[in-house]
Amino acid sequence: MHRSRVRRAIATGAAAGTLLLASLGAAPPPTPTPSGDHDPLTRFHTQRVRWGDCPDKPVPAEMRCAVVEVPLDYAAPGKGTVQVALGRIPATDPDRRIGSLLINFGGPGASGMAGLAADPKSFADLGERYDLIGFDPRGVGHSDPVSCAGSREPEIDPNADTAAVLAAMREAVEQCRRSSGPVLAHIGTVDAARDMDVIRRVLGDKKLNYLGFSYGSRLGAVYAAQYPRTTGRMVLDGIDTLTEPLTEQALVSARAQQRALDNFLTWCAHQTDCVYGTNTRTAREKVAALVERLDEEPLVGRDGTDLNGFAASLAIGQALYSPSVWPVLAKSLALAETKKDPAGLLALLGLGEPTDPTDPTDPTEPTEPATPTDPPESPDTARGDRFGPVPADNAAAALAAVSCADDPDRSIEKATPAALEKEFTELGEEFLKVSEVFGPRQLVTVLACYGWPAGTDFIRKIDHPGAPPMLLVGTRGDPATPYEWTEETAERLGSAVIVDHKGDGHTGFAGSPCVREYIDEFLLYGRLPSGTRSCPAGE
Repeated sequence: MHRSRVRRAIATGAAAGTLLLASLGAAPPPTPTPSGDHDPLTRFHTQRVRWGDCPDKPVPAEMRCAVVEVPLDYAAPGKGTVQVALGRIPATDPDRRIGSLLINFGGPGASGMAGLAADPKSFADLGERYDLIGFDPRGVGHSDPVSCAGSREPEIDPNADTAAVLAAMREAVEQCRRSSGPVLAHIGTVDAARDMDVIRRVLGDKKLNYLGFSYGSRLGAVYAAQYPRTTGRMVLDGIDTLTEPLTEQALVSARAQQRALDNFLTWCAHQTDCVYGTNTRTAREKVAALVERLDEEPLVGRDGTDLNGFAASLAIGQALYSPSVWPVLAKSLALAETKKDPAGLLALLGLGEPTDPTDPTDPTEPTEPATPTDPPESPDTARGDRFGPVPADNAAAALAAVSCADDPDRSIEKATPAALEKEFTELGEEFLKVSEVFGPRQLVTVLACYGWPAGTDFIRKIDHPGAPPMLLVGTRGDPATPYEWTEETAERLGSAVIVDHKGDGHTGFAGSPCVREYIDEFLLYGRLPSGTRSCPAGE
């Protein structure tokens, strides 16, 4: 990759903000918890929860919300606390109730309360016998949210030299330090998993039953590694890596995204109005040419928003998460190619002026929250009225903070600008070979935590923790969590059954009745097949 293109990729990626917005302190490995009367966590385990109105609307009528207090620092539980927000939809068949089912919708940085409120119907079968629990992990949403100065992103000239880019990135990290509270130094999956055990205890469950999507698979695996004896029925869908070094993660991710793009282009070739025609090989070349052309000369939306190649690859990657969005992507690419109009691709990123009507979203109907019927709050009850505002940049800030806390490789502050340029130039050709569309963007993720200490190595060391058998779902055409990570994680956990979903899109639960049947059978009845099982595409 030419050095000027390397510099432009570094600068553009840094200015995009979502990869480089937050900082963290390295998450320590879990420490043994004393037992008996001197257990410093007793006061957290014995708190009572007051369920009340949820902070955001709309929510399902039966959904109630609360906060649970957890230690800021598990190594020093008296040092301070974090408020973890959770929402609950009670089991609709209470006579057959199993217990609670914690659900994590991914991220890191996604609100579990918002995820549960947005799509409760998808979990209706599970919700007959489980109380459905969506929670905001620490630093996310209403759980002491982190911020990086209210969505401010570093102002970086795409033609700036690498030293200037790195200086701007360091300043952006300092803004995160100044804008976030003490939780920033104690954020990460190791601590979030420990919070889940506090939630389990205060909800009165002997074991943790759990359904985790995408990043939620990492969170579930870390819980199982820390608490194998209290791991209950656990399903992980869209399996994140636990093992690969950062550069290898980026390469595998670029390869998975290109595979998903190729699947989309094959689909597009069978449509009558595909802008790239019926030849999938030349279609692949044309998409790559579009991205490179936009790097040289961005398109400008009607409201003045620029669409460069980096942003276009983000938009394409976003649309590949679900085949239901492929028609929108096809129309958006056609607009960019034939009319030089970036509106469709900008809309996929939530930018620019609203466009018409091909948006596939299905908003939740507004509903009124139920009237609380719990008894008045007592002194040892976690209060349900502590929901503060969520910063506009919280999702991006939490994404970076948690990702950095979880990865021991992301510490390259000592590297000089010249050394970084040399490394990127050498890696560039390899990443371009994997994907001309996604390779440069994935290469930039190597800088995601520039200047900060390496994260914990606890996750990297997970190896046959002794947890009970669990169910892992991997989707062959997944652009975000490649299928090979499913096999790797199953090997590391040592007690997993794989469902091999042959379809497209990110995760299998929402789009495959076959996958959903395996998940429901296990979570509701404890029925787990032996060996790897297969779910065909479209079934």
